Amino acid sequence: MVDDGSSVPRRHLGRVLRQLRVAAGMTVDGAAEALSFSRRKVWQIEAGRSAVSRTDVRGMCVRYAARPELVGALVTLAGETRARGWWHAYGDPLPRWCEPYVGLVADARRLREHADGVIPVLLQTRDYAMAVCRRRPDLTVGDRDRLVEVRLRRQEVLRRLPAAPRLEVVLAEAVLLRAVGDPAVMVGQLRHLVEVSRLPQVSLRVVPLGVGVHRALLAGPFLLLDFPPVDRVEPDPPVVYRELLTGALYLDRASEVAAYEQAWAGLDAVALDHDESRRLIETISTEVHQPDV
Repeated sequence: MVDDGSSVPRRHLGRVLRQLRVAAGMTVDGAAEALSFSRRKVWQIEAGRSAVSRTDVRGMCVRYAARPELVGALVTLAGETRARGWWHAYGDPLPRWCEPYVGLVADARRLREHADGVIPVLLQTRDYAMAVCRRRPDLTVGDRDRLVEVRLRRQEVLRRLPAAPRLEVVLAEAVLLRAVGDPAVMVGQLRHLVEVSRLPQVSLRVVPLGVGVHRALLAGPFLLLDFPPVDRVEPDPPVVYRELLTGALYLDRASEVAAYEQAWAGLDAVALDHDESRRLIETISTEVHQPDV
């Protein structure tokens, strides 16, 4: 069996090429004719269903009048489709509008996130996000403001029409107890969690400190993304996303996804139910983070 490596860079590359084609005002048929490709080949490349050569990527970028710096980045990306896992460093020369994470979340139908450090980005308030970003001494004030705006824009997926993805979050209780910003920031953040937890497409549960060490603790924070079928074609494989200090790791091999599925099952076994979790969040908000009078 041939190992085709990670599908994530293929899917991301196809998504960006599709955006460039649309921006150039070309249909799939028009692009196929201009490039001397079959219509199926253009569709497979844009859907991330097949490998694509650097030569083909360069030719497509030329036809779509892509900027030279983007051409170079996409040609390089075409050579990364056989990586065991795909590492995307934050300094890579891809423009912010084609950030891989954003594209994957936009396509997902189910998101499952485990957080043991800070509140997940999709659930952060503006004040909480600003307090987190202030801990980045490597960023200028302007860069921090832009980073906050990017984080808040990510949350638009929860209001996606016609159907927002199902969001399931499991938080370590330590995340709720950890002070980020002043008490008012934490109270506002925890109240926001309570409100969001009432949305029909959102599940928010907490693993209490009393559980102690459990299997999922070894997995650390992660996000599992599941995707729907497209045009009656089998769905893309699930992706595990892990955000680290200098970049992000994307994993989609069956054995890797299975390991994180087991970690999620472990979280499901030890987390409080929805009502208990909501009551715990409310208790911590009123008893731990209230400003001193």
